[in-house]
Amino acid sequence: MRFGKIVTLAIQRHVAILAAMGTMSVLSPALAATFSQEEVEQNKFIAIAAPVGNGGRQLLILEQQSDERACWSESGTDPVVVEPLLLQFDFTGICGRSTDSNGYSIRMAEQDLGLHYRLSIIERDGEFVLVGVSNRDRQTPPIEIGRTRGIHSGFTKIHLQPGWQFTKRTFRGKSVGHVYLSSSLAPPADVPPSFAFPDIANNVYAKEIQQAVALGFVAGFAQDNTFRPEVALTREQLVSLVLGALDTVPNANLNLPTATATSPYPDVEATRWSAAKIGWAKDNQIISGYADGTFRPTQTVTRAELMAVLRRAAEFAKSTRGLGTTLTLQQPATAFSDTTGHWASETISQMSSYCRVASPPNEVGTAFAPDSETHRSYAAAATVRMLDCVKQES
Repeated sequence: MRFGKIVTLAIQRHVAILAAMGTMSVLSPALAATFSQEEVEQNKFIAIAAPVGNGGRQLLILEQQSDERACWSESGTDPVVVEPLLLQFDFTGICGRSTDSNGYSIRMAEQDLGLHYRLSIIERDGEFVLVGVSNRDRQTPPIEIGRTRGIHSGFTKIHLQPGWQFTKRTFRGKSVGHVYLSSSLAPPADVPPSFAFPDIANNVYAKEIQQAVALGFVAGFAQDNTFRPEVALTREQLVSLVLGALDTVPNANLNLPTATATSPYPDVEATRWSAAKIGWAKDNQIISGYADGTFRPTQTVTRAELMAVLRRAAEFAKSTRGLGTTLTLQQPATAFSDTTGHWASETISQMSSYCRVASPPNEVGTAFAPDSETHRSYAAAATVRMLDCVKQES
């Protein structure tokens, strides 16, 4: 048991250091909304009820990262007693160890619950039970995740309940080491949706903004963690957004330039941050300038102009996949009350049939408002819809 005490002290010391460094804060909403998960080999992980304090228990998750040396051993049944072996050697690259909310959290139905539930071990009915405890309401019943099937004074294996498994957190397709206790079951009803930014919670385009952020072609403002959905989009910002979206299309291989030696338009100097993208979009017939030869990069984009650019972007995306440029319309066109005779009337009608890329402001009414400014929220949503339609065509 002497080694068990050493491990317990090591775990407690590790947690104390993390707390002193201020690293035990909960996951930010912006990150929680963009994380995904990946499957792992279940036998490479173990959840342990580790002794701490005066008879208390803390969750410890160990991962066998390589087969060089065993990270733990097991003995007995009901309960299974665990001996952590990783502190007997330099376990770097061989074993992983998660001791607090920085290393593990709950995920249900593809939703990260780290903001709403904390993992805790309680003693009940002659065994230790791993549960998720609500951070919002003490009256909310805990989520049962696993049991030890008995009581032991040392390290004890937690058997996950049916429907629960270990997974790893990923960000933009790459594993970031964090371990999830995951279930496909729906989260409790008291859990509000996790939004990337606090100012989109009541926005009609919130889910599509989430998708756009997850895909990486639009972002918020780091200084205050806002998205500013009602801010108008400029023409150069639209180019950057649309090209970023096209770069997510499978096998597109855009090879977007980061610099240019020439000015694509008289009012877009080669040194401007957007010049290379504007030049590329011009060369590929995704955008065009005005009759006087200018591009007007800082001018607000109208909703009609947005539709024209998204139609060309969709045609370009299809052509890169060898599918021609004719868009496959998915539904009847919307009869908008204010587009008759407008220069973009045909395009707006077509894009309303293409996964509803064209829709009324805030999805209400019969008008399209073609000459109104384009807000960041609708630009993100319309672009997500365009991508969805492009990816449906094969």
